[in-house]
Amino acid sequence: MNFKSKALPLLFIFFTALSIVAQNTQKDSITQLDEVVLTQEAIPKKATGITPSSKIAGKTFERFNPTDIPSAFNQISGVYILSGAINTNRITVRGIGSRTPYGTNKLRMYFNGIPVTNGTGSSTIEAYDFENLGAVEIIKGPKASAFGSNLGGAILLETKASVQEKTQLINSFTIGSYNMLKDNLSFSHSEDGFNLSLSYNHLETDGFRQNSQFQRDGLLLNTQFRTGQKSSVALLVNYIDYTAQIPSSINQTDFEENPTRAASNWLAAQGYEANTYILTGLSHTYQFSEHLQNTTSIFYSYLDHYEPRPFNILDEFTNGYGFRSRFTGNWRKADFSFGAEFYRDEYHWGTFENLYQENNGNGSLVGDQLSDNIEFRRQFNLFGTLTYPITSNLSAQMGINWNKTHYDFRDLFNQGSANASAERDFDAILLPNLGLNYQWQQGKVYANISRGFSNPSLEETLTPDGIINPDIAQETGTNYELGTEWMLFQKRMIANFTLYRMDVKNLLVAERVGEDQYIGRNAGKTRHQGLELDLKYSGKLTSKLTFAPYFSYTLNDHSFVEFVDEDNDYSGNPLTGVPKHRLSSGIDFRHSNGLQLNLTHQFVDEIPMTDANSISSDSFNVFHAKLGFRTAVSSQISLGLSAGINNIFDSNYAQSVLINAVGFGGAQPRYYYPGNGRNYFWGLQLNYVF
Repeated sequence: MNFKSKALPLLFIFFTALSIVAQNTQKDSITQLDEVVLTQEAIPKKATGITPSSKIAGKTFERFNPTDIPSAFNQISGVYILSGAINTNRITVRGIGSRTPYGTNKLRMYFNGIPVTNGTGSSTIEAYDFENLGAVEIIKGPKASAFGSNLGGAILLETKASVQEKTQLINSFTIGSYNMLKDNLSFSHSEDGFNLSLSYNHLETDGFRQNSQFQRDGLLLNTQFRTGQKSSVALLVNYIDYTAQIPSSINQTDFEENPTRAASNWLAAQGYEANTYILTGLSHTYQFSEHLQNTTSIFYSYLDHYEPRPFNILDEFTNGYGFRSRFTGNWRKADFSFGAEFYRDEYHWGTFENLYQENNGNGSLVGDQLSDNIEFRRQFNLFGTLTYPITSNLSAQMGINWNKTHYDFRDLFNQGSANASAERDFDAILLPNLGLNYQWQQGKVYANISRGFSNPSLEETLTPDGIINPDIAQETGTNYELGTEWMLFQKRMIANFTLYRMDVKNLLVAERVGEDQYIGRNAGKTRHQGLELDLKYSGKLTSKLTFAPYFSYTLNDHSFVEFVDEDNDYSGNPLTGVPKHRLSSGIDFRHSNGLQLNLTHQFVDEIPMTDANSISSDSFNVFHAKLGFRTAVSSQISLGLSAGINNIFDSNYAQSVLINAVGFGGAQPRYYYPGNGRNYFWGLQLNYVF
């Protein structure tokens, strides 16, 4: 679908409607709107000092099916989740991470302030239940000195806060298409100096496609209590156990004719993954004085992963642990933050033959062992930020991050000359950033220059023979950003506009040479530049009916500056895996009687799927709707009902793509992960206050 013919009229209609409303509001004193507080923006941000960031919270989450976390993230300009399935998500930020074959890397993720990104930079958003999240803050680009200075930035996940001085029990139950069933039962208690929340969640679905059943159980404990006038302690435990069948990507013919199909080899092997994940963290906060505070956390994580694939069976587990300590405070006029973060993990993995073809149609069967490995990975970060008010309106911020990364790979399977054990010690890297912020009553203007990096993934550090690749270097880049935020129409409307450019060198490329074999190398330079626009308005249609339209637009002008792959020169081509235009829009209606309607829309432009730009996915529009009602049954009990439709017009679209796919044995390349067809869901929530 052509972007200009469809998306731009929507933009014109949006602005025209706002203009009419604004004119009528100013001219007619009888219909003068009361001041509207955009509560989503009122939530405190975790980003240091004047570091710009984007945040989504409760109202954004409420617009969608509680299993659909990608749609909530995709409301943010510059951020795009390509989702192949509930358990297969790839988060890209301003094009960073788009070349990753599977999963999310090149950014750093935190859960209630605790690092949850592993030793090679991989993060898994599917390890967290959507309904347990109270807010998500995203720092786009490497300007977050205190959160890693990764090229893709940082994602800060926060759990729902306990309601002050209340004890309540909430049960949210949802059913839907594809035999989907989800339940989240949570208990929270708050009194003077003590907060406790405990939740259990269960999700099961048959999925839209063949071989796509999913089942997950989780438990989350989050508690904070005051241990003195100046100190408090917090404990976090997150446990997830899920099993997910894998339909994998499909070729163009199957995508167009029958998108519910699974890849034939994955279907025959009945491929799946089984995961047990636990995160525990203990944090202590101490207020030395009104000018200095420290929070120190220690944490441990464990992941047990088992995955039968057509080409082999992967059996792995990871133990990770570390600490993070951060001081914040002020001295005279300046605000400061400094600290350290250490992370170490031990990754054990082995592969086995998969004899599914000899198993009489019963799926995967374990054969002989093919490999046995362990890798020790550690990272150490030192960081500091100083924010100084030059005048009452103008502030400057200087930040620094120092990173040191080390890999130690051990081959436990091969002996003698065939043993591939090796170490890789990356040079320490210094990552500065500088920001300026000019603020006045109606808005602000900000500018930032920052340097960032990305470590190679496991596949990129090893050759297909399991040997450490000595030539791999870290990606590095410099980010330039200029933005503004305005409060318009008596603060009923917030407008954000950002221009950015990031130059990345030592581009990491995972070249696919087999079904599950890659060679990593540094292949040139990329330029990431673009603009982002976010508009949010909140007003009243009547004394009882409010409306809140919103609009987010992303222009990605990303390209290879220098990229020569053997005899092929791709310099100048658009970056693989990134849509040039992306638009998210919608409108929320709320009535004082508890009724609400959410209408959402997303446009995604075509995505180049090969470095040569020889084939691209089709652009698409997808629309969702959700109707909800909430009422108080008594002084202690409230009831919520909801119903929704996803993909209203039953579009056949690629919700994710596999770039540079290769067809083996004469088969067509499998580029496409189809999005779900039209589907429905119904929800019931009961809230009991003790």
